[in-house]
Parts: sequence; structure tokens; C-alpha cells
Amino acid sequence: MIEKIRPMADEVASLMAARYGGLRRGHYADLEQMLRRRGGALPRKLRRDAILLAKADRMAGHPKLARQVDFQKLDQAHHALTHYLRPLGQGARFRGGVVGVTASVILGLMVLGAIIVWVVTLRGLM
Repeated sequence: MIEKIRPMADEVASLMAARYGGLRRGHYADLEQMLRRRGGALPRKLRRDAILLAKADRMAGHPKLARQVDFQKLDQAHHALTHYLRPLGQGARFRGGVVGVTASVILGLMVLGAIIVWVVTLRGLM
């Protein structure tokens, strides 16, 4: 059961990085580092759960301390955090990026159209 703590913490850290940012591409951060960087973005109750998970991750490196971890609370905290962080998946981020690019292109075309109308009226062609 102790060996499950690290993957749980890594999963939450990667979900936090995907949702809130804070990491460059190809870089890795543990849960403690992600809490320092973007922990304030989590709701208060989930921040407590993330702190509990980070503490358990730190304790997992010491076999005697790892036996003191309450795995039921840890599972509940992991489930709550992943349930909150997962809905904004890669598909939603991709769609958001496509919408942003499309909006930029449309705005550019509108500005270009306005400039063309202005130049045409300035030259008296309209």
C-alpha cells in the first residue's frame, strides 16, 4: 500500500500542472513543489487534501513513518483531488486553443476590412 502513495501524488501534481500551468514542457514537479507554485488556486478543502497527500508522499520515503499514514483518508483525498482536477482534460484545452486562434483570425479580418473601407472612402471610390 505504501508504494501507491508516490503514483497518487504524481498524478495529482501532473493534473495541477496541466490545469493551472506552472511548468515548462518536458519538466516535472512533485506535489510539494506544485503546491508552493499553484496551491492557492485550489479550493481550501482540496488544498488541505493536497497538503495531506504531499505529507504522506514525504513520509513514504521513511518506512517507519509510512506505516502511520491513514490510507482511507489518503484515498478520499486523492479521489476528491482527481475528481476536481480531471474535468478540464486535453480535449477541452485543445478546443479552447482552437477557439482562441479562430477569434484572433476573425478579429484580424475585421480590422483589415475596416482599413480597406477607410482607404476606399479616403480615395473617394465609394
